[in-house]
Amino acid sequence: MPMGMNADVPYEKLASMKMLEEETQHHYKTQKLYWFVLLVSALLLAVLVLQALLVPLPVHIHGQSCSDPCRLVLVESIPEGLSFNSSTTNPSIYQTWLDLIGEARSSLDIASFYWTLTNKDTGTQEQTANQGEHVLAELARLSQESGVSVRVAVSMPQESQPQEDLIVLQNAGADVRKVNMRELTTGVLHTKFWVVDRKHIYIGSANMDWRSLTQVKELGAVVYNCSCLAEDLGKIFQAYWYLGEAGKTIPSHWPSNYSTPYNKDTPMELSLNGTPSSTYLSSSPPGLCADGRTEDLDAILSVIEDAQQFVYIAVMNYLPTMEFSHPKRYWSDIDTQLRRVAYERRVRVRLLISCWASTQPVMFPFLRSLASVNDPKSRLDIQVKLFVVPASPHQKEIPYARVNHNKYMVTDKVAYIGTSNWSGDYFLHTAGSALVVNQTAAQSTGPSVQEQLQAVFERDWDSSYSSPLSQHTNRRSLC
Repeated sequence: MPMGMNADVPYEKLASMKMLEEETQHHYKTQKLYWFVLLVSALLLAVLVLQALLVPLPVHIHGQSCSDPCRLVLVESIPEGLSFNSSTTNPSIYQTWLDLIGEARSSLDIASFYWTLTNKDTGTQEQTANQGEHVLAELARLSQESGVSVRVAVSMPQESQPQEDLIVLQNAGADVRKVNMRELTTGVLHTKFWVVDRKHIYIGSANMDWRSLTQVKELGAVVYNCSCLAEDLGKIFQAYWYLGEAGKTIPSHWPSNYSTPYNKDTPMELSLNGTPSSTYLSSSPPGLCADGRTEDLDAILSVIEDAQQFVYIAVMNYLPTMEFSHPKRYWSDIDTQLRRVAYERRVRVRLLISCWASTQPVMFPFLRSLASVNDPKSRLDIQVKLFVVPASPHQKEIPYARVNHNKYMVTDKVAYIGTSNWSGDYFLHTAGSALVVNQTAAQSTGPSVQEQLQAVFERDWDSSYSSPLSQHTNRRSLC
Protein backbone atom coordinates (compact mmCIF):
# COMPACT_ATOMS: atom_id res chain seq x y z
CA MET A 1 0.00 0.00 0.00
CA PRO A 2 1.44 3.38 -0.94
CA MET A 3 2.63 5.51 1.92
CA GLY A 4 0.23 8.21 3.14
CA MET A 5 -2.77 6.16 2.04
CA ASN A 6 -5.42 5.62 4.75
CA ALA A 7 -5.75 1.83 5.36
CA ASP A 8 -9.39 2.20 6.36
CA VAL A 9 -10.43 3.47 2.88
CA PRO A 10 -12.23 0.63 1.09
CA TYR A 11 -11.17 -0.44 -2.44
CA GLU A 12 -14.33 0.90 -4.09
CA LYS A 13 -13.60 4.38 -2.68
CA LEU A 14 -10.01 4.17 -3.93
CA ALA A 15 -11.35 3.42 -7.42
CA SER A 16 -13.76 6.38 -7.20
CA MET A 17 -10.96 8.68 -6.05
CA LYS A 18 -8.80 7.50 -8.96
CA MET A 19 -11.61 8.19 -11.42
CA LEU A 20 -12.19 11.63 -9.87
CA GLU A 21 -8.50 12.43 -10.21
CA GLU A 22 -8.55 11.40 -13.91
CA GLU A 23 -11.73 13.41 -14.53
CA THR A 24 -10.15 16.45 -12.89
CA GLN A 25 -7.09 16.14 -15.09
CA HIS A 26 -9.33 15.71 -18.19
CA HIS A 27 -11.32 18.81 -17.18
CA TYR A 28 -8.13 20.84 -16.92
CA LYS A 29 -7.01 19.63 -20.36
CA THR A 30 -10.43 20.41 -21.89
CA GLN A 31 -10.42 23.85 -20.32
CA LYS A 32 -6.95 24.56 -21.70
CA LEU A 33 -8.08 23.41 -25.18
CA TYR A 34 -11.18 25.62 -24.93
CA TRP A 35 -9.13 28.71 -24.11
CA PHE A 36 -6.66 27.87 -26.88
CA VAL A 37 -9.46 27.58 -29.48
CA LEU A 38 -11.00 30.81 -28.18
CA LEU A 39 -7.66 32.63 -28.47
CA VAL A 40 -7.06 31.36 -32.03
CA SER A 41 -10.61 32.38 -33.03
CA ALA A 42 -10.09 35.86 -31.61
CA LEU A 43 -6.82 36.21 -33.51
CA LEU A 44 -8.46 35.07 -36.76
CA LEU A 45 -11.32 37.52 -36.24
CA ALA A 46 -8.85 40.33 -35.63
CA VAL A 47 -7.02 39.46 -38.86
CA LEU A 48 -10.29 39.44 -40.84
CA VAL A 49 -11.37 42.79 -39.41
CA LEU A 50 -7.97 44.31 -40.19
CA GLN A 51 -8.13 42.93 -43.73
CA ALA A 52 -11.61 44.38 -44.23
CA LEU A 53 -10.35 47.77 -43.13
CA LEU A 54 -7.33 47.68 -45.42
CA VAL A 55 -8.90 46.07 -48.51
CA PRO A 56 -12.19 47.37 -49.98
CA LEU A 57 -14.97 44.81 -50.08
CA PRO A 58 -15.82 43.44 -53.53
CA VAL A 59 -18.54 45.46 -55.26
CA HIS A 60 -20.11 42.50 -57.08
CA ILE A 61 -22.05 41.41 -54.01
CA HIS A 62 -25.64 41.94 -55.01
CA GLY A 63 -27.92 44.46 -56.65
CA GLN A 64 -28.92 47.27 -54.36
CA SER A 65 -32.26 49.00 -54.18
CA CYS A 66 -33.07 52.69 -54.15
CA SER A 67 -36.13 54.13 -52.42
CA ASP A 68 -36.15 57.47 -54.28
CA PRO A 69 -39.31 58.22 -56.31
CA CYS A 70 -37.31 58.68 -59.53
CA ARG A 71 -38.94 60.22 -62.59
CA LEU A 72 -37.48 59.77 -66.08
CA VAL A 73 -38.48 61.89 -69.07
CA LEU A 74 -37.25 61.47 -72.63
CA VAL A 75 -36.24 64.83 -74.09
CA GLU A 76 -35.46 65.88 -77.66
CA SER A 77 -34.22 68.67 -79.85
CA ILE A 78 -36.19 68.81 -83.10
CA PRO A 79 -34.44 71.07 -85.63
CA GLU A 80 -36.41 74.00 -86.98
CA GLY A 81 -38.31 73.03 -90.11
CA LEU A 82 -38.59 69.37 -89.10
CA SER A 83 -42.13 68.16 -88.35
CA PHE A 84 -43.71 64.74 -87.85
CA ASN A 85 -47.22 63.52 -88.56
CA SER A 86 -47.18 61.76 -85.21
CA SER A 87 -48.47 62.20 -81.69
CA THR A 88 -45.05 61.25 -80.30
CA THR A 89 -43.67 64.46 -78.81
CA ASN A 90 -41.24 64.99 -75.96
CA PRO A 91 -40.09 68.04 -73.97
CA SER A 92 -37.21 70.01 -75.45
CA ILE A 93 -33.63 69.67 -74.27
CA TYR A 94 -33.45 73.47 -74.15
CA GLN A 95 -36.27 73.71 -71.62
CA THR A 96 -34.90 70.73 -69.70
CA TRP A 97 -31.52 72.40 -69.25
CA LEU A 98 -33.19 75.59 -68.05
CA ASP A 99 -35.31 73.55 -65.61
CA LEU A 100 -32.22 71.83 -64.22
CA ILE A 101 -30.45 75.16 -63.78
CA GLY A 102 -33.52 76.40 -61.94
CA GLU A 103 -33.53 73.32 -59.70
CA ALA A 104 -29.85 73.65 -58.70
CA ARG A 105 -29.36 74.58 -55.04
CA SER A 106 -25.84 73.43 -54.21
CA SER A 107 -24.01 71.96 -57.20
CA LEU A 108 -24.07 71.48 -60.96
CA ASP A 109 -21.49 69.25 -62.66
CA ILE A 110 -21.32 69.13 -66.46
CA ALA A 111 -19.26 66.64 -68.48
CA SER A 112 -18.86 67.89 -72.04
CA PHE A 113 -17.05 67.52 -75.35
CA TYR A 114 -16.82 71.21 -76.30
CA TRP A 115 -18.66 74.53 -75.77
CA THR A 116 -20.16 76.77 -78.47
CA LEU A 117 -23.45 77.99 -77.01
CA THR A 118 -23.03 81.29 -78.84
CA ASN A 119 -22.56 81.49 -82.60
CA LYS A 120 -19.23 83.29 -82.51
CA ASP A 121 -17.60 80.20 -83.99
CA THR A 122 -19.61 80.62 -87.21
CA GLY A 123 -18.91 84.33 -87.58
CA THR A 124 -22.61 84.96 -88.23
CA GLN A 125 -25.54 86.50 -86.40
CA GLU A 126 -27.66 83.37 -86.52
CA GLN A 127 -30.99 84.04 -84.83
CA THR A 128 -31.52 80.41 -83.78
CA ALA A 129 -28.47 80.66 -81.50
CA ASN A 130 -30.60 82.55 -78.97
CA GLN A 131 -31.50 79.41 -77.02
CA GLY A 132 -27.85 78.46 -76.56
CA GLU A 133 -26.97 82.02 -75.58
CA HIS A 134 -29.75 81.95 -72.99
CA VAL A 135 -28.46 78.70 -71.47
CA LEU A 136 -24.94 80.12 -71.22
CA ALA A 137 -26.21 83.31 -69.57
CA GLU A 138 -28.20 81.28 -67.03
CA LEU A 139 -25.20 79.10 -66.22
CA ALA A 140 -23.05 82.18 -65.68
CA ARG A 141 -25.75 83.73 -63.50
CA LEU A 142 -25.98 80.53 -61.47
CA SER A 143 -22.22 80.58 -60.86
CA GLN A 144 -22.04 84.27 -60.03
CA GLU A 145 -25.17 85.02 -58.04
CA SER A 146 -26.62 81.91 -56.44
CA GLY A 147 -23.65 80.41 -54.62
CA VAL A 148 -24.13 77.14 -56.49
CA SER A 149 -20.88 75.27 -57.23
CA VAL A 150 -20.63 74.87 -61.02
CA ARG A 151 -17.95 72.49 -62.31
CA VAL A 152 -17.25 71.77 -65.96
CA ALA A 153 -15.11 68.88 -67.21
CA VAL A 154 -14.40 69.39 -70.91
CA SER A 155 -12.20 67.71 -73.48
CA MET A 156 -8.97 69.63 -73.96
CA PRO A 157 -9.76 72.10 -76.77
CA GLN A 158 -7.53 72.27 -79.80
CA GLU A 159 -6.11 75.65 -80.72
CA SER A 160 -8.67 76.07 -83.49
CA GLN A 161 -11.64 75.42 -81.19
CA PRO A 162 -13.48 78.36 -79.59
CA GLN A 163 -13.14 78.78 -75.82
CA GLU A 164 -15.15 81.96 -75.25
CA ASP A 165 -17.95 80.11 -73.41
CA LEU A 166 -15.49 78.55 -70.97
CA ILE A 167 -13.92 81.95 -70.29
CA VAL A 168 -17.38 83.41 -69.60
CA LEU A 169 -18.09 80.63 -67.09
CA GLN A 170 -14.71 80.94 -65.38
CA ASN A 171 -15.14 84.71 -65.06
CA ALA A 172 -18.51 84.05 -63.43
CA GLY A 173 -16.91 81.75 -60.84
CA ALA A 174 -17.33 78.30 -62.38
CA ASP A 175 -14.51 75.76 -62.05
CA VAL A 176 -13.36 74.40 -65.41
CA ARG A 177 -10.99 71.50 -65.95
CA LYS A 178 -9.75 70.50 -69.39
CA VAL A 179 -9.16 66.77 -69.70
CA ASN A 180 -6.38 65.84 -72.10
CA MET A 181 -7.83 62.54 -73.29
CA ARG A 182 -5.70 62.70 -76.43
CA GLU A 183 -2.63 62.32 -74.23
CA LEU A 184 -4.26 59.87 -71.82
CA THR A 185 -6.00 57.49 -74.24
CA THR A 186 -5.52 58.95 -77.76
CA GLY A 187 -9.22 59.85 -77.74
CA VAL A 188 -11.44 62.71 -76.57
CA LEU A 189 -13.91 63.38 -73.77
CA HIS A 190 -17.10 62.80 -75.76
CA THR A 191 -19.47 62.45 -72.80
CA LYS A 192 -22.51 64.71 -72.46
CA PHE A 193 -24.23 64.69 -69.06
CA TRP A 194 -25.28 66.90 -66.14
CA VAL A 195 -25.48 66.06 -62.42
CA VAL A 196 -27.50 68.52 -60.32
CA ASP A 197 -27.37 68.57 -56.50
CA ARG A 198 -26.41 64.87 -56.61
CA LYS A 199 -30.14 64.41 -57.18
CA HIS A 200 -31.07 65.05 -60.84
CA ILE A 201 -29.29 64.02 -64.04
CA TYR A 202 -29.39 64.60 -67.78
CA ILE A 203 -27.60 62.30 -70.24
CA GLY A 204 -27.85 62.18 -74.01
CA SER A 205 -26.50 63.11 -77.42
CA ALA A 206 -26.62 66.92 -77.18
CA ASN A 207 -23.34 68.82 -76.99
CA MET A 208 -23.03 72.20 -75.27
CA ASP A 209 -23.65 73.77 -78.66
CA TRP A 210 -26.39 76.17 -79.76
CA ARG A 211 -26.97 73.96 -82.82
CA SER A 212 -27.84 71.05 -80.51
CA LEU A 213 -30.93 73.02 -79.46
CA THR A 214 -32.27 74.32 -82.78
CA GLN A 215 -30.36 72.90 -85.77
CA VAL A 216 -29.48 69.30 -84.84
CA LYS A 217 -31.79 66.42 -83.93
CA GLU A 218 -30.90 65.13 -80.45
CA LEU A 219 -32.26 62.74 -77.83
CA GLY A 220 -31.55 62.34 -74.13
CA ALA A 221 -33.09 61.47 -70.79
CA VAL A 222 -33.55 63.58 -67.69
CA VAL A 223 -34.07 61.82 -64.36
CA TYR A 224 -35.44 63.84 -61.45
CA ASN A 225 -35.31 63.09 -57.71
CA CYS A 226 -32.98 60.11 -58.05
CA SER A 227 -30.03 60.56 -55.72
CA CYS A 228 -28.89 56.92 -56.11
CA LEU A 229 -28.48 57.32 -59.86
CA ALA A 230 -27.06 60.84 -59.56
CA GLU A 231 -24.43 59.77 -57.04
CA ASP A 232 -23.38 56.90 -59.30
CA LEU A 233 -23.08 59.18 -62.34
CA GLY A 234 -21.20 61.58 -60.09
CA LYS A 235 -18.49 58.92 -59.70
CA ILE A 236 -17.93 58.95 -63.46
CA PHE A 237 -17.73 62.74 -63.37
CA GLN A 238 -15.24 62.58 -60.50
CA ALA A 239 -12.95 60.42 -62.64
CA TYR A 240 -12.97 63.11 -65.34
CA TRP A 241 -12.43 65.80 -62.71
CA TYR A 242 -9.45 63.94 -61.29
CA LEU A 243 -7.90 63.50 -64.74
CA GLY A 244 -8.39 67.20 -65.42
CA GLU A 245 -5.72 68.05 -62.85
CA ALA A 246 -2.32 68.88 -64.30
CA GLY A 247 0.00 65.90 -64.59
CA LYS A 248 -2.55 63.24 -63.66
CA THR A 249 -2.50 59.84 -65.32
CA ILE A 250 -5.06 57.04 -65.39
CA PRO A 251 -4.58 54.88 -62.26
CA SER A 252 -3.71 51.23 -62.82
CA HIS A 253 -6.48 50.56 -60.30
CA TRP A 254 -9.04 53.22 -59.39
CA PRO A 255 -9.53 53.78 -55.62
CA SER A 256 -12.61 52.19 -54.09
CA ASN A 257 -14.54 55.48 -53.85
CA TYR A 258 -14.84 55.41 -57.67
CA SER A 259 -16.22 51.86 -57.73
CA THR A 260 -19.89 50.93 -58.04
CA PRO A 261 -22.09 47.98 -57.10
CA TYR A 262 -24.38 48.74 -60.07
CA ASN A 263 -23.74 47.07 -63.42
CA LYS A 264 -25.28 44.73 -66.00
CA ASP A 265 -25.07 41.78 -63.59
CA THR A 266 -26.27 43.61 -60.46
CA PRO A 267 -28.31 46.61 -61.64
CA MET A 268 -29.79 49.25 -59.39
CA GLU A 269 -33.35 48.40 -58.43
CA LEU A 270 -35.49 51.53 -58.28
CA SER A 271 -38.87 53.02 -59.12
CA LEU A 272 -38.93 54.98 -62.38
CA ASN A 273 -42.21 56.75 -63.07
CA GLY A 274 -43.85 54.51 -60.49
CA THR A 275 -42.64 51.32 -62.18
CA PRO A 276 -40.04 48.92 -60.68
CA SER A 277 -36.94 49.16 -62.86
CA SER A 278 -33.46 47.73 -63.18
CA THR A 279 -30.91 50.27 -64.34
CA TYR A 280 -27.19 50.99 -64.49
CA LEU A 281 -24.70 53.40 -66.01
CA SER A 282 -21.95 52.24 -68.36
CA SER A 283 -18.74 54.03 -69.27
CA SER A 284 -15.84 54.01 -71.71
CA PRO A 285 -12.96 53.61 -72.36
CA PRO A 286 -12.00 50.57 -70.24
CA GLY A 287 -9.24 52.46 -68.44
CA LEU A 288 -11.81 54.85 -66.95
CA CYS A 289 -14.00 52.06 -65.55
CA ALA A 290 -13.47 51.51 -61.83
CA ASP A 291 -14.37 48.22 -60.11
CA GLY A 292 -17.95 47.20 -60.80
CA ARG A 293 -18.53 49.56 -63.74
CA THR A 294 -19.81 47.92 -66.93
CA GLU A 295 -17.85 49.02 -69.99
CA ASP A 296 -20.01 50.76 -72.58
CA LEU A 297 -19.25 48.20 -75.29
CA ASP A 298 -20.16 45.34 -72.94
CA ALA A 299 -23.44 47.11 -72.16
CA ILE A 300 -24.31 47.33 -75.86
CA LEU A 301 -23.38 43.71 -76.57
CA SER A 302 -25.36 42.58 -73.52
CA VAL A 303 -28.48 44.53 -74.52
CA ILE A 304 -28.33 43.03 -78.02
CA GLU A 305 -27.74 39.56 -76.57
CA ASP A 306 -30.78 39.78 -74.30
CA ALA A 307 -33.19 40.87 -77.05
CA GLN A 308 -35.80 38.29 -77.99
CA GLN A 309 -37.86 40.08 -80.65
CA PHE A 310 -36.18 43.22 -81.99
CA VAL A 311 -33.17 45.55 -81.82
CA TYR A 312 -33.69 49.12 -83.04
CA ILE A 313 -30.61 51.36 -83.29
CA ALA A 314 -30.47 55.10 -84.05
CA VAL A 315 -26.93 56.49 -84.30
CA MET A 316 -25.21 59.15 -86.37
CA ASN A 317 -22.25 56.99 -87.41
CA TYR A 318 -22.03 53.20 -87.67
CA LEU A 319 -18.70 51.72 -88.72
CA PRO A 320 -17.21 48.26 -87.98
CA THR A 321 -13.77 49.86 -87.96
CA MET A 322 -11.36 51.77 -85.78
CA GLU A 323 -12.46 54.99 -87.41
CA PHE A 324 -9.48 57.14 -86.46
CA SER A 325 -6.66 54.59 -86.35
CA HIS A 326 -3.54 54.62 -88.50
CA PRO A 327 -2.97 52.13 -89.99
CA LYS A 328 -6.60 51.20 -90.68
CA ARG A 329 -8.13 48.47 -88.53
CA TYR A 330 -11.27 46.40 -88.92
CA TRP A 331 -13.40 46.12 -85.75
CA SER A 332 -16.48 43.92 -85.87
CA ASP A 333 -17.65 43.44 -82.27
CA ILE A 334 -21.09 45.06 -82.66
CA ASP A 335 -21.54 44.07 -86.31
CA THR A 336 -20.95 40.40 -85.52
CA GLN A 337 -23.34 40.50 -82.57
CA LEU A 338 -26.14 41.94 -84.72
CA ARG A 339 -25.64 39.30 -87.42
CA ARG A 340 -25.51 36.56 -84.81
CA VAL A 341 -28.80 37.39 -83.04
CA ALA A 342 -30.51 37.92 -86.40
CA TYR A 343 -29.42 34.46 -87.54
CA GLU A 344 -29.50 32.41 -84.34
CA ARG A 345 -32.69 33.79 -82.81
CA ARG A 346 -34.33 35.51 -85.79
CA VAL A 347 -34.30 38.83 -83.94
CA ARG A 348 -35.57 41.74 -86.05
CA VAL A 349 -32.78 44.34 -86.51
CA ARG A 350 -33.30 47.94 -87.66
CA LEU A 351 -30.57 50.58 -88.05
CA LEU A 352 -31.45 54.24 -88.58
CA ILE A 353 -28.21 55.95 -89.60
CA SER A 354 -27.64 59.63 -90.30
CA CYS A 355 -26.87 60.93 -93.76
CA TRP A 356 -25.44 64.43 -94.00
CA ALA A 357 -22.64 66.46 -95.54
CA SER A 358 -19.98 64.92 -93.26
CA THR A 359 -21.04 61.29 -93.72
CA GLN A 360 -18.06 59.09 -94.56
CA PRO A 361 -18.50 57.26 -97.89
CA VAL A 362 -16.88 54.10 -96.45
CA MET A 363 -19.89 53.67 -94.15
CA PHE A 364 -22.16 52.71 -97.06
CA PRO A 365 -20.56 49.42 -98.16
CA PHE A 366 -20.48 48.23 -94.55
CA LEU A 367 -24.15 49.12 -94.08
CA ARG A 368 -25.07 47.45 -97.37
CA SER A 369 -23.26 44.32 -96.21
CA LEU A 370 -25.29 44.28 -93.02
CA ALA A 371 -28.55 45.00 -94.86
CA SER A 372 -27.85 42.09 -97.23
CA VAL A 373 -28.56 39.73 -94.32
CA ASN A 374 -32.24 40.14 -95.10
CA ASP A 375 -34.17 37.22 -96.54
CA PRO A 376 -37.87 36.73 -95.68
CA LYS A 377 -37.76 33.08 -96.81
CA SER A 378 -35.00 32.38 -94.28
CA ARG A 379 -36.62 34.65 -91.68
CA LEU A 380 -33.54 36.89 -91.66
CA ASP A 381 -34.62 40.45 -91.00
CA ILE A 382 -31.97 43.19 -90.96
CA GLN A 383 -32.92 46.53 -92.49
CA VAL A 384 -31.07 49.84 -92.75
CA LYS A 385 -32.49 53.29 -93.38
CA LEU A 386 -30.81 56.67 -93.74
CA PHE A 387 -32.26 59.71 -91.95
CA VAL A 388 -31.82 63.10 -93.62
CA VAL A 389 -32.61 66.39 -91.88
CA PRO A 390 -33.67 68.73 -94.71
CA ALA A 391 -31.97 72.11 -95.00
CA SER A 392 -32.86 75.35 -96.70
CA PRO A 393 -30.12 77.19 -98.63
CA HIS A 394 -29.58 79.39 -95.57
CA GLN A 395 -29.46 76.40 -93.18
CA LYS A 396 -26.92 74.66 -95.41
CA GLU A 397 -24.52 77.51 -94.68
CA ILE A 398 -24.51 76.66 -90.94
CA PRO A 399 -21.48 74.39 -90.35
CA TYR A 400 -21.95 71.04 -88.56
CA ALA A 401 -25.74 71.29 -88.49
CA ARG A 402 -28.85 69.63 -89.94
CA VAL A 403 -28.12 66.09 -88.81
CA ASN A 404 -29.75 63.37 -86.71
CA HIS A 405 -27.24 63.13 -83.85
CA ASN A 406 -29.09 60.42 -81.83
CA LYS A 407 -27.13 57.70 -80.01
CA TYR A 408 -29.63 55.20 -78.61
CA MET A 409 -30.87 51.65 -78.91
CA VAL A 410 -34.16 50.08 -77.90
CA THR A 411 -35.11 46.40 -77.77
CA ASP A 412 -38.20 44.52 -76.64
CA LYS A 413 -36.65 44.59 -73.15
CA VAL A 414 -34.27 47.52 -72.71
CA ALA A 415 -33.78 51.22 -73.41
CA TYR A 416 -30.16 52.28 -73.94
CA ILE A 417 -29.40 56.02 -74.14
CA GLY A 418 -25.77 56.83 -74.87
CA THR A 419 -23.33 59.54 -75.87
CA SER A 420 -21.10 57.69 -78.36
CA ASN A 421 -21.05 57.09 -82.08
CA TRP A 422 -20.78 53.42 -82.98
CA SER A 423 -17.26 52.69 -84.16
CA GLY A 424 -14.41 51.04 -82.30
CA ASP A 425 -12.52 54.15 -81.23
CA TYR A 426 -15.45 55.47 -79.22
CA PHE A 427 -15.47 52.40 -76.98
CA LEU A 428 -11.73 51.75 -76.70
CA HIS A 429 -10.17 55.24 -76.56
CA THR A 430 -12.87 57.88 -76.09
CA ALA A 431 -14.75 58.81 -72.91
CA GLY A 432 -18.48 58.17 -73.18
CA SER A 433 -21.32 56.97 -70.98
CA ALA A 434 -24.81 55.53 -71.20
CA LEU A 435 -27.97 54.90 -69.18
CA VAL A 436 -29.49 51.41 -69.45
CA VAL A 437 -33.09 50.85 -68.26
CA ASN A 438 -35.07 47.60 -68.06
CA GLN A 439 -38.70 47.64 -66.88
CA THR A 440 -39.91 44.34 -68.37
CA ALA A 441 -40.17 42.57 -65.01
CA ALA A 442 -43.05 44.79 -63.88
CA GLN A 443 -46.48 45.83 -65.04
CA SER A 444 -46.87 49.58 -65.51
CA THR A 445 -50.01 51.65 -65.83
CA GLY A 446 -48.41 53.98 -68.39
CA PRO A 447 -45.94 53.41 -71.22
CA SER A 448 -42.55 52.18 -70.05
CA VAL A 449 -39.32 54.00 -70.89
CA GLN A 450 -38.62 51.27 -73.43
CA GLU A 451 -42.04 51.73 -75.05
CA GLN A 452 -41.58 55.51 -75.20
CA LEU A 453 -38.17 55.13 -76.86
CA GLN A 454 -39.59 52.57 -79.27
CA ALA A 455 -42.29 55.07 -80.24
CA VAL A 456 -39.62 57.69 -81.01
CA PHE A 457 -37.71 55.23 -83.18
CA GLU A 458 -40.80 54.09 -85.09
CA ARG A 459 -41.89 57.71 -85.63
CA ASP A 460 -38.52 58.48 -87.23
CA TRP A 461 -38.30 55.18 -89.11
CA ASP A 462 -41.74 55.65 -90.71
CA SER A 463 -41.24 59.35 -91.44
CA SER A 464 -40.61 60.93 -94.84
CA TYR A 465 -37.09 61.81 -93.66
CA SER A 466 -36.00 58.14 -93.73
CA SER A 467 -35.04 56.26 -96.89
CA PRO A 468 -34.15 52.57 -97.25
CA LEU A 469 -30.52 51.93 -98.08
CA SER A 470 -30.12 50.16 -101.41
CA GLN A 471 -27.37 49.33 -103.87
CA HIS A 472 -28.35 52.44 -105.81
CA THR A 473 -28.35 54.91 -102.91
CA ASN A 474 -26.25 57.90 -103.89
CA ARG A 475 -24.72 59.62 -100.89
CA ARG A 476 -24.12 62.92 -102.64
CA SER A 477 -27.64 63.27 -104.01
CA LEU A 478 -29.35 62.03 -100.82
CA CYS A 479 -27.25 63.66 -98.11
